[in-house]
Amino acid sequence: MAEFSDIQTREIGLKKTLTAGQLGMIALGGAIGTGLFLGSKFAIGFAGPSVIISYLIGGAIALMLMAALAEMTVRHPISGSFGAYAEHYLGPLYGFLTRYMYWICIVLAVGTEVTAIGEYMQFWFPGVPPLVWVLFFAGALIGVNAMNVKSFGTLEYWFSATKVFAILAFVVVAAWLVFFSGNQDYGVKNWTAEGGFMPNGLSGMWFAVIVSIFSYLSIEMIAIAAGEAKEPEKAVKKAFKATMFRLLVFYFLTLTLIVSIAPVSEILAGGSPFVTVMQVIGIPYADSILNFVVIVAALSAMNSQLYISTRMMFSLSRAGEAPKVFGKVRANGAPLNALILSSAGIAVATVVYLLIPGDAFAMMLAISMFGALFTWFMIFVTHIWFRRKIAADGETLGYKIRGSRIGAVLGAVLMIAIMVSTLFTEQFRATLIFGLPCLLLTLIAYFILRRRKAAALQEVV
Repeated sequence: MAEFSDIQTREIGLKKTLTAGQLGMIALGGAIGTGLFLGSKFAIGFAGPSVIISYLIGGAIALMLMAALAEMTVRHPISGSFGAYAEHYLGPLYGFLTRYMYWICIVLAVGTEVTAIGEYMQFWFPGVPPLVWVLFFAGALIGVNAMNVKSFGTLEYWFSATKVFAILAFVVVAAWLVFFSGNQDYGVKNWTAEGGFMPNGLSGMWFAVIVSIFSYLSIEMIAIAAGEAKEPEKAVKKAFKATMFRLLVFYFLTLTLIVSIAPVSEILAGGSPFVTVMQVIGIPYADSILNFVVIVAALSAMNSQLYISTRMMFSLSRAGEAPKVFGKVRANGAPLNALILSSAGIAVATVVYLLIPGDAFAMMLAISMFGALFTWFMIFVTHIWFRRKIAADGETLGYKIRGSRIGAVLGAVLMIAIMVSTLFTEQFRATLIFGLPCLLLTLIAYFILRRRKAAALQEVV
């Protein structure tokens, strides 16, 4: 079992310059992105107005995940985060699988975000191929991530602040229309029109939970970014509390208002549900303003995901589980080689765009989901062993959240249920078809690597 002192030693080189505010905004940057602004359309397609319940279920799972991560991160603030926790508490194999499956997931999620940006830009420039925007914005954000982490944190802070302000403005305007304007076209009546509150039954509502998990994906970034925080314990506690409150409020309020204003048929016929709602309301230029915001949101999420996938590859390299070249850092503290490799999702998205331009986003979403579901499952399982070890050693936690032990068990069971559920949806069938062989190949790679290491040690002896 790896000792945390050894893990911390091998990951030196990163700069500890992130503040608590930047830490919180990094998490928001990843979680308030395409999953909310475009992915919610797919969720509404599954669940109809009952998407509200779907996102509440997903939010409850995310809350349990955050509780588990908060306890472990305050005790061990390190960039390897839950990958290092799995290595320490479960064993090297599980740390290897967790790190690599999460890295693959986030790399592909970067491709999902940049694919969405190509779709959004069609609103203004329908004659320009989306691929042009994919390559342009990808190049710009790779450049940002090649700078020092302070520059990244500052940009991400303002990206996220723009999203937060825009969502709050949307909530204020939409709430006034639904509750105070007296317009009979808006309100709860839209929940029961066009097939009722659950047009596709309980199964449709449950399938939408899959999309909600993708939407909440990246809240775990706080745990990884804690390794570059000035005062990690203080910053993590503050960021976890603020982030969960904001996410639940934003997702619940915005989706409730969206299905109260626009009929489901209109939402599904448009692009981003936010832009569709503004078109329904008819406020001049509001749809263009919201389109700008959703582009900023996707750029922000992509920026965060590039950051986090780079740090995970850096951690893998320093653990001796990836080539040493990816563990090198520039003088400014940026692991440039890991960044270049972690941009692979953009290349995958480009190929998918060329092959199936009309379904590129849906395909990227489906294949990136397995890594997300597997990682969340492993975080819950690691927390179960973490609490067992703490209890067995008779130690006390510096930061303890009520109900976290039960939440970890329930969360692990729910993640398995969601994984199995993907097989019964046309949109997400590729999740396990892609994910299970990928997991098997990663497992084989682990044993090959271990055999090579053992052979090298024998040669030295």
